[in-house]
Amino acid sequence: MEDIKNIGAGKRCLVTGGAGFIGSHLCEYLLERGYQVICMDSLLTGAVANIVRLHCDRFEFIKHDVTNYIYIDGPVDYIFHLASPASPVDFERIPIPILKVGALGTHKALGLAKEKDAHFLLASTSEVYGDPLVHPQREDYWGNVNPVGIRGVYDEAKRFAESLTMAYQRFHHLDTRIVRIFNTYGPRMRIDDGRSVPSFITQVLRGEPLTVFGDGKQTRSFCYVMDLVEGIYRLMMSNVTVPVNIGNPQEMTILALAQTLLALTGSHSEIIYKPLPVDDPRVRQPDISRARQLLGWEPRTLLAEGLQQTIAYFRTALS
Repeated sequence: MEDIKNIGAGKRCLVTGGAGFIGSHLCEYLLERGYQVICMDSLLTGAVANIVRLHCDRFEFIKHDVTNYIYIDGPVDYIFHLASPASPVDFERIPIPILKVGALGTHKALGLAKEKDAHFLLASTSEVYGDPLVHPQREDYWGNVNPVGIRGVYDEAKRFAESLTMAYQRFHHLDTRIVRIFNTYGPRMRIDDGRSVPSFITQVLRGEPLTVFGDGKQTRSFCYVMDLVEGIYRLMMSNVTVPVNIGNPQEMTILALAQTLLALTGSHSEIIYKPLPVDDPRVRQPDISRARQLLGWEPRTLLAEGLQQTIAYFRTALS
């Protein structure tokens, strides 16, 4: 059996957005397997604290905005393009940078992949499905997106990034992968992320009421970050060149999530309700048949287990 610490020996990876929530876990995963890792991040939403423990002779951090020309000295074997603000609070706060990183940033990253003859993976999103009219969502569903709504800056940036990636695959014969990431949670999420898991945990630990938008009956499917990272890695190392959903198919309501967190923490915080944000998807659940069949992947972490790990992280972060 191959030694996990030597799988990536002699191979060099670039992870854009590597100081972010998912990117930092991916950097760690790659280092554990012996790869040389270049972590590139503008630190617009990423944080040095996420990667400080990763520093070693096989790790390099480059502070750089990928919407500008990317220069890397020497060979690059794999490019994981994760750079992009992804939190709902960012859609109104920094809409133009989100659009620019989806378009210009993806263009620059693909150009580097072409120059280095590197394998390229685009981190796309379940948001390409918008407020879906098909449930659960399969990769052959084209989506229901409002291009001029507040969420459109993120949705359309990722949809364009997918189109650009496929154009490079077809025209330049670049070896590309596209992962559509569904709701993911775990340690290193931003406290001000705005998504339900960090918002609820922060409110619970501070003894504040939990804010549920709408009636709380809208659904999400929560995947633990390390399960996601394994799926991303398996996709990159496969020969699958079509988009693949990676997420947890266990669907639950936002209200049920709030109640679960109250039970796990023993909190008696009340739940309050506020109006649902514009274009907030009513349902979200991945069909992961393609990931199961082509990658042999499915999530393994139970929700309670993953939430306990996340709660522990936030206790430390808030203290």
